[in-house]
Amino acid sequence: MDWFIASEVRFIAAERGSSYLRIGILNGGGDCAGLNAVTRAVVKHAEGYGWEVIGVRYGWDGFLRGDYARLTYDEVKSLIGVGGTILKSSRTNPAKHPNGFQIILENSTKLGLDAVICVGGDDTLGVAAQLFKKGLKVVGVPKTMDNDLLSTDYTFGFDSAVNEAMRAIDNLWTTAESHDRIFVVEVMGREAGWVAAYAGIASGANLIIVPEEPFDIEEVVSFVRNRHERGERATVIVISEGASLKKQSEKVTGESPVDEFGHARLGGIGQFVGEEIERVTKYDTRVVVLGHVIRGGPPTAFDRILSTRFGFAAVDLIREGKFGMMTSLRGTKIIAVSLEESVSKQRLLDSDTLSTMKMVSY
Repeated sequence: MDWFIASEVRFIAAERGSSYLRIGILNGGGDCAGLNAVTRAVVKHAEGYGWEVIGVRYGWDGFLRGDYARLTYDEVKSLIGVGGTILKSSRTNPAKHPNGFQIILENSTKLGLDAVICVGGDDTLGVAAQLFKKGLKVVGVPKTMDNDLLSTDYTFGFDSAVNEAMRAIDNLWTTAESHDRIFVVEVMGREAGWVAAYAGIASGANLIIVPEEPFDIEEVVSFVRNRHERGERATVIVISEGASLKKQSEKVTGESPVDEFGHARLGGIGQFVGEEIERVTKYDTRVVVLGHVIRGGPPTAFDRILSTRFGFAAVDLIREGKFGMMTSLRGTKIIAVSLEESVSKQRLLDSDTLSTMKMVSY
């Protein structure tokens, strides 16, 4: 790819036809499977209209620093099954940088961008919503393995993460049953329990603990002991990193500082639960943290298709002049919803999923 910096934008003075557009695309937040598939779809569809696509590297940070690439379909056509993102990503918040929003608007003008496609979660899309109000012609594509974005049934990256977690827990079951062992498996998801619930249900976990319902550690210990006393010596518990105790309002976090959006690095609740189970019961208990391993790797078929549909739809939103909107999956249809509405609050586990999660516990 032909990477260049903000000072090398003389090419924007080239003559344009009346139907010609130059659009930008960026990825923000944590990586997940399907990002490259979105980029591939955007470039393919845009070239079909005779447009040019400029990739912005490292999300909003690349817009601030001036880090760009011209993208062609020949360069991205083989990326549908490749995890991660060739455009790189970051958790940069322009509001935390002096004149950040103004710099982005100015660099967009220097690049001659007619519109920008922003691919990200609530933080990245929240910035996009603010920039739209300031004049940037932007459309959003929902991306997060946490599946916690409002106004869409699913975000890409979620299905891939669930499948990776499910396969790992399937493997842990064989060890648990071979040694009559207790496993506590901590998974990502922040304040939403979608990954824990889906991976736990799919893998036949005995107990699933999610942020939506604070738990009592004594009840968890009793659950394990009761299973053990009736002859069920192997137990698998899946817990979301954002789960919290009824008697403790603060989340368990790591020692790292918060990011530019104010998020602490969650993690450690699984270790606490495992240690308490073993301390009280003396049963052999192990803790496994399925961290970044479940957000990497190739996307599932579902995420490849959803990413592709989202990428095509984002280009069409630009063609139709529907800025300040986000692509969304409702049922089997791709529709457009307001960016501002989509980032207004988190999408947490619904009552039906919570009910199913409890019914499969045993």
